[in-house]
Amino acid sequence: MRHFQFHFITLLFLSILISCSKSNHVCIYGGSSACATAAYSAAKLGSEVTVICPDVTIGGMTTGGLGQTDIGNKQAVIGLSRQFYRKLGNHYGKLEQWLFEPHVAEEILMQYLENPKIKVMQGWYLESVAKKGTKIKSITCIDRKGGTVTIKADQFIDCSYEGDLMAASGVSYRVGREDNSEYGETWDGFQLLDLHQFVDGIDPFVEPGNPASGFLWGISDAKQKNDGTGDNCVQAYNYRICLTDDPDNLIPIDKPENYDPKRYELLTRVFEADPNPILNNYFIWSLMPGHKTDINNRGPFSSDMIGMNHNYPEASWDERDEIIKAHKDYTLGLLYFYMTDPRVPANLQNEIRRWGLPKDEYIRTGHWTHQLYIREARRLVGEYVATQADCEGKTEITDGIGFAAYGMDSHNCQRLVIEKDGKLMVKNEGDVQKGVSQPYPVSYRSLTPKREECTNLLVPVCLSATHIAYGSIRMEPVFMGMGQTCGLAAAMAGKGSVQEVDVKRIQEIYATDPCLDGREPDTLIDEDSECIEGKEGWKVIHGSGAYGKTYLRYDGDPSENKLTYRISEEFDGDYSVYAFQQNDGCASTTFEIDYAGNKTTVPFNRSDLQVEGQTRGEWVKLGDFTFEKGTAGSISIRSDEPGIHADGILFVKK
Repeated sequence: MRHFQFHFITLLFLSILISCSKSNHVCIYGGSSACATAAYSAAKLGSEVTVICPDVTIGGMTTGGLGQTDIGNKQAVIGLSRQFYRKLGNHYGKLEQWLFEPHVAEEILMQYLENPKIKVMQGWYLESVAKKGTKIKSITCIDRKGGTVTIKADQFIDCSYEGDLMAASGVSYRVGREDNSEYGETWDGFQLLDLHQFVDGIDPFVEPGNPASGFLWGISDAKQKNDGTGDNCVQAYNYRICLTDDPDNLIPIDKPENYDPKRYELLTRVFEADPNPILNNYFIWSLMPGHKTDINNRGPFSSDMIGMNHNYPEASWDERDEIIKAHKDYTLGLLYFYMTDPRVPANLQNEIRRWGLPKDEYIRTGHWTHQLYIREARRLVGEYVATQADCEGKTEITDGIGFAAYGMDSHNCQRLVIEKDGKLMVKNEGDVQKGVSQPYPVSYRSLTPKREECTNLLVPVCLSATHIAYGSIRMEPVFMGMGQTCGLAAAMAGKGSVQEVDVKRIQEIYATDPCLDGREPDTLIDEDSECIEGKEGWKVIHGSGAYGKTYLRYDGDPSENKLTYRISEEFDGDYSVYAFQQNDGCASTTFEIDYAGNKTTVPFNRSDLQVEGQTRGEWVKLGDFTFEKGTAGSISIRSDEPGIHADGILFVKK
């Protein structure tokens, strides 16, 4: 049983009716990070907003342990989503911060809900939807004590990871993996690949070599299929584990409820086959600020509870609670197994014994995260279905309202037995990791149901995409961006149809007022800008490490380099100026800033650059400057060494 908070409502009222007659009313269901940006955006445009959150904590995975942000490419993060990471940066003393502690993320996300137009109700689960024609008229929610609440609204937004409101509204959706043939894809459906995989020869039977003894725990009786075959399988869930090694903040991990070492018998066979076991072959053990971690799945047997979540998307909440508890028992049991079982290699055991639960995190839930990582549940089949072709930049999207940039990433879906070279062995199935070349737009139509099915519902999380495309889109910065778009669209739609919203108005807001605060948007001079002069002899480099699609590299005589960024004459006021720098095989540089006759040099030593998280570059501050409109200037990059890199220059109005 979960514990809940209740805001703006008391349990004295077993049934209440919330409606708004004076202005547009938007109802948001679900407590993911998208709910905060959706509510904030709708309220900023004048709507009254009610947020219905089943969970004890707002923010989903962003506040639930996923501190190692899945960035993909920083340029893809826009609007309130970027502002959120800027606010984290302010907390940690940087421009932007992509590694963070859960409680810090929660404090910042809750600020977006501090608006008199926003009411937040926690501890309520969707019970039913009342619909007339293509419009949702109201939803009814229940709590765990017999209370009911009915909410009338003009527009509804499903910000849940499960898509419960979407499903109850009668719109088209799907669970599982499409067959490759359905949308002309390559990486959807059944996939038996090599990453996060068992080495050949791991015996699957309780008694090695004896099929009559049955499979070890965690191995299914699923059969191997042709690659690309569609099915109803769901990629594995896990917990992103926040631990600490600070003795003053550490709670030891005790033997968990329902602990059964037999669940980890297969792991011992992985150890036996590993001549050099190291921690990073078994977990992605990422260090966070505050002596904390974000621990993720890695290898053939880790924190992913493979195959144990297939019923979750369509299950009742009581059934989901059982699945959630099973994942918690499994994960705490896995840590306890590592700490105590003599079959664990000593170096792994000694390392993990240093860690425990943090006293200052998840105080309302016993210092264990409130949020299971629901990587994928239901997916809308809307006006437009994003596919692998979108991820690969092969489509023309004119109604883009945000970007995705992460690789096509599916975790394993099944653990099964195959026959190879006449021998039965255990293998994982479903893990796919295929990169995308550059940020790509997400269509507004992927957030809207088919217009003949529902005209006042928006879906920023369980949006319309195939399994493999969703594997790229399903990242928290993208969800926050899609939440902002849905909040804007719901407010603009008023009592009308979300499919008829003028997408150009949303695009214009992102261009002129991305954070909805009236401040001048950042100005980026990227490597393809007409504001750059002297690019002769510089090569355009595609690939990772760039801010955006590409960066520039100069390998010629450094004394002949003439590269210069021209500063706009439109700048007026105080600005902080940054250069995007990476530390991969490039020279140290000096930035020469010439403005209104004043010259400043800013040296940058490449070895001083500290790149954190899933990125190869960071913004380096060049300084604070006061510009006057009508006065030009320039920034030049100079070096005494070959191998000079040049990328974006960013101007942030103070």
